[in-house]
Amino acid sequence: MPRPIIIDTDPGIDDAVAILLALASPELEVLGIVAVAGNVPLATTARNARSIVELAGRPELPVYGGCPRPLGGKPLLAERSHGSSGLGDLVLPAPAQPPRAEHGVFYLVDRLRRAAPRSLTVCALGPLTNIAMALVAAPDIAAGVAELVLMGGATRGQGNVTAVAEFNIHADPHAASLVFDSGLPITIVPLDVTQTVRSTEERIAPIRALGTGCGAAAAELLGPRRALGQPPMAMHDPCVIAYLLMPELFQGRAAHVAIETQSPLAMGMMIVDRRQNSGKKPNARVIEAVDADGVYRLLAERLARLP
Repeated sequence: MPRPIIIDTDPGIDDAVAILLALASPELEVLGIVAVAGNVPLATTARNARSIVELAGRPELPVYGGCPRPLGGKPLLAERSHGSSGLGDLVLPAPAQPPRAEHGVFYLVDRLRRAAPRSLTVCALGPLTNIAMALVAAPDIAAGVAELVLMGGATRGQGNVTAVAEFNIHADPHAASLVFDSGLPITIVPLDVTQTVRSTEERIAPIRALGTGCGAAAAELLGPRRALGQPPMAMHDPCVIAYLLMPELFQGRAAHVAIETQSPLAMGMMIVDRRQNSGKKPNARVIEAVDADGVYRLLAERLARLP
């Protein structure tokens, strides 16, 4: 039986690759995609998600628009890294399908309430706003979550937005704090790990050689961001999907994780209590290492299944 998942995402160059990997993998059943504001505004992330599923030959897959801003403060965007379109140099046709009328948070609540206990995996590739809002509106939905696997946080205190904070967590630290306090079974694939999963020509070549529309699009996403004058982006978000498919590529351990929401200097910092100094029980599994070559081999093998 395929593992049923919902993807909550803010596409995003690496988000787009993650969605393609999920759709290319028969072990996973993608039930729906919920867009959130993050790398680019909500209207753009929702449009990109629809364009990606159509590229993959899955126009029937429902895409919902979620929250357009964080729980507190102003929206934080990453257009400098992803471009104003969110997809760097890749240009996709406008999606033929509109987003579903139902709000993404309501979809999460409804779908998780209907799920059998501990049966549905949620993959979070962006800020945790939608998931936090769903938990506030309906705390009982936690019972349906088998696992929340997220990309986020800088567990060694070396951020990519501030000195100590990673983008997805810093973009909505209050939402992240709420989620980590929710009791959900959580696995974190942090920046410390994902930044090692970087493209090289050797890693991209098998994907480009597929000769398919999805292969060409993925190769474009994996390569240098020419319009932005930047090197290839690390494949942060595909690590979430790769973890579900081949957990043996990853190493990690349980720890208590907290999110800083008060200090202006450390806002969004992820504090990982590896030595159990706090006396608090672990609330997450924190990934600490990855076989990057293995992730790229998986990408090439799976993307060959798409048109």
